[in-house]
Amino acid sequence: MAVLAMNGGTPVRTAPWPGWPVADARERGNLQSVLDSGHWWSTEGTQVAAFEAEFAAFCTTGSCMAVTNGSHAIEVALLAGGIGAGDEVIVPDYTFFATAAAVAAVNAIPVPVDIDPATFCIDPDAVAAAIGTRTRAVVAVHLAGHPADLDRLGELCARHDLVLIEDCAHAHGSRWRDRPVGSFGAAGTFSFQQSKLMTAGEGGAIVSSDQALAGRIRSFADCGRRPGEWFYSHFVLGGNCRLSEWQAAVLRAQLARFPQQNARRNANARYLNEALAAIPGVRPQHRDPRTTSQGHYCYVVAIDAEAFGLPRDVVHDALVAEGMPLTVSYPPIHRIAAFTDPDGLAPRHRDRTGWPDYRAMSLPHSRAAAADTLWFRHTLLLGERADANQLVEALDKIRRHADEVRDRVR
Repeated sequence: MAVLAMNGGTPVRTAPWPGWPVADARERGNLQSVLDSGHWWSTEGTQVAAFEAEFAAFCTTGSCMAVTNGSHAIEVALLAGGIGAGDEVIVPDYTFFATAAAVAAVNAIPVPVDIDPATFCIDPDAVAAAIGTRTRAVVAVHLAGHPADLDRLGELCARHDLVLIEDCAHAHGSRWRDRPVGSFGAAGTFSFQQSKLMTAGEGGAIVSSDQALAGRIRSFADCGRRPGEWFYSHFVLGGNCRLSEWQAAVLRAQLARFPQQNARRNANARYLNEALAAIPGVRPQHRDPRTTSQGHYCYVVAIDAEAFGLPRDVVHDALVAEGMPLTVSYPPIHRIAAFTDPDGLAPRHRDRTGWPDYRAMSLPHSRAAAADTLWFRHTLLLGERADANQLVEALDKIRRHADEVRDRVR
């Protein structure tokens, strides 16, 4: 008789996982306030300004600019940092497309480098090896909420006079040596898209402790304006990346609720890190001891097919059948069509002279992470300990009964 759910057995989990997004009377009250005010854009309203002050305090930075989304946040941060045509920007190869696309969008050249195979974050040694005469910046992605090595990256960028941008789209609430991510680099960028740890459906933010840089960030995100100047004066080639009052109203409620959610995710993730490491062939994302809080946009484990007895893709399908909430891993940047196809960057870039040959790159740790990791939705971490333990049960069940599906991979 079949034991695995994909073969007709009983699933480990049949009840729904905690829902996302979470909203209650706080969001409804804030939205009603915006509706009644008649001020629905930030220039006239109060919600965006209030959220910016609250989020800057949360990140312990002196400033915050709320923007349309996390992609625009990276673009604006790069522009404010003086990054533009022909400059090279080092990015991790294992990240969402927007990290590299934002570099190309400001007419600079993304240079992907390999990752640390334990944390899946950008490898400082690879960064050091990639620095050249045209290198102007590094974008460090805190993948799955785990901070990149901000000590070494900060030292490298200071030594070579590079702009360090922290891509914190996964890392709301993450802390490195008990200091919030986003506060180490010249700027930190955040996303509030639907799947993120705080959400208004879409939205983003840029935080910085450099007041001069913060002024440039605000100008590039607000049509090139400057505070105190005539509304129709435009001093730089900026765009309209402003957040609406509606989104800020939702985000203020999300931020108020966030600390309790973050504590629960961290507690469940720490439990899973120990419990899953005991299962042969399962390797949870390493947590550096300097990571004093991890935001956990998702919970990531790598599958060693030989030790586990099944390849990652079969394990993925078996886990879905057992009722586990999974999403998918990113492909490596150097294999994405926009960067490998001759016309992928047109019309923004028609001449690729001086650009890397992405197809020829050898970035083995990034490719292995894309091929071997499982990404569990953060809703798995929002339940009770018994809920998290069902993931342990499901993985152990699949490994013990791997013979039921082994014929599928022969």
